[in-house]
Amino acid sequence: MLDKAFKEKLMAIVGQDNVLDSKENQVAFSYDATPGFQSLPDAVVFPGSTEDVQAIVKLCREMKTPTVPRGSGTNLSAGTCPVQGGIVLSFQRMDQILELDEENLTLTVQPGVVTQKICEYVEARGFFYPPDPSSMKISTIGGNIMENSGGLRGLKYGVTRDYVLGLTVVLANGDILHTGGKLAKDVAGYDLTRLMVGSEGTLGIVTEAILKLVPPPPSKMTMLSVYESMDDAAETVSAIIAAKIIPATLEFLDRATIEVVEDYAHVGLPTEAAAILLIEQDGDPEVVKRDIQQIADICRKHGARSVQTAQTAEEAQALLTARRTALSACARKRPTTILEDATVPRSKVADMVKAINRIAEKYQLTICTFGHAGDGNLHPTVLTDVRDQDEMARVEKAFQEIFATAIELGGTITGEHGVGAMKAPYLKWKIGDSGIRTMQAIKTALDPDNLLNPGKLFVPDHANSVGTGNPASAPTQTAERMMKK
Repeated sequence: MLDKAFKEKLMAIVGQDNVLDSKENQVAFSYDATPGFQSLPDAVVFPGSTEDVQAIVKLCREMKTPTVPRGSGTNLSAGTCPVQGGIVLSFQRMDQILELDEENLTLTVQPGVVTQKICEYVEARGFFYPPDPSSMKISTIGGNIMENSGGLRGLKYGVTRDYVLGLTVVLANGDILHTGGKLAKDVAGYDLTRLMVGSEGTLGIVTEAILKLVPPPPSKMTMLSVYESMDDAAETVSAIIAAKIIPATLEFLDRATIEVVEDYAHVGLPTEAAAILLIEQDGDPEVVKRDIQQIADICRKHGARSVQTAQTAEEAQALLTARRTALSACARKRPTTILEDATVPRSKVADMVKAINRIAEKYQLTICTFGHAGDGNLHPTVLTDVRDQDEMARVEKAFQEIFATAIELGGTITGEHGVGAMKAPYLKWKIGDSGIRTMQAIKTALDPDNLLNPGKLFVPDHANSVGTGNPASAPTQTAERMMKK
């Protein structure tokens, strides 16, 4: 509960209606889309400007109160769960598109703008913003920046960091930092823009962003390739890239995912297939037509049962929309859906898919596997029930093996969802002791009091807030506590 004087000071900054500390509001902002993590904030504050954020951060520093920035709460690694309480900063009021600079191909926005709004706004004016996370209908650009979100188009176009040119950031001491700008080239000092992108709110709070836009592709084609063997589908992915063809989208769905997606979306997916690839190419019409033909040939050569090209824009959109609904479709099947994003080199996709299947069988779990196969970013998704402690223990062991296998194959524990609190116990597996020390040194330099989104990335904070810090037990213990609430 907030101290009365503290609450009055917050209200003086943002207004009485923009400081909420009722039990209902505390609960509403106590969790994000990550299963098994929940912690009540002391209050939720809605700033309306950079200056508001600056004043709030200075006050929270004075009061030694944690500050957790939050967009729409679509985070899948407990990155916006206030695991040490404090103030949740919600950017619902800071949701404006500030400027479209057609000469410099940039868009300046506040952090609370919904991603799809950005895409639709620029496309209506003849421009293109490529990052397209599956949550784009509700996720905000501030959250995308803090998590360095990817999306279906990441294979060809890259991820969020590739389209962030400059930022306005409020640091832990209340200083306002301006990084980058409307520049095609800038090597003046450290790349502070990239340091902030993907920092999960632990180094600073973004209040404004300058985004890079590109010309829209003049044409695109979408195809569906169907397989009787999941291995054939995975090997096709490697073969397409080896042929020096980079599709705009190259998505993979296994049989379990196909079944739940078709049951949800009703777009005519072949539920009897072992796997499908959804492939889209864009660009010059002649190049697109040539690439799609080559891709179709590769698919058939590697065992595709059928290869079909969408005949209308509506049909193509239906296929891609179906893929975007995969998580929602899975979530309908059991009470708890845990989606991860182990990522491996593209050449190792087939090996990773085989390993996930072995692990699912070993631990007697239902795992739907889908994802951005073209860039090696797979989403093994366990359908489970957090109330079943025995099954949750097996889920944790399964994910440990999945992460370990990804690292052994030259991959990582997360390709786009971030570390947050969920994966903090596993970060050391990927970056080692020297990596942890380097990250902690940066964190300490910029946030010596550890007030910006504490309990994220680093195991000691994780242990103090949501578990023991033991990779084998921390998330499971969190689930057990959730059951007692």
